Amino acid sequence: MSATDQTPSYEEAREELVDVVRRLETGGTTLEESLALWERGEALATVCQDWLDGARQRLEAVMTKEQPGG
Repeated sequence: MSATDQTPSYEEAREELVDVVRRLETGGTTLEESLALWERGEALATVCQDWLDGARQRLEAVMTKEQPGG
């Protein structure tokens, strides 16, 4: 999936992020490759956080709706 495609699912983004971290930790990449991996990791972390924030908002909306008087 390229960066111009649709946003990956939480699971896809998390899986790729784990791979990026693993590659950075093992080393063996050039500085330029490491920077590109870091940037990709930052983007993937943002995607994951956006998914989690959306899920939290949905849960809060449901919980508020179910409260007495809500």
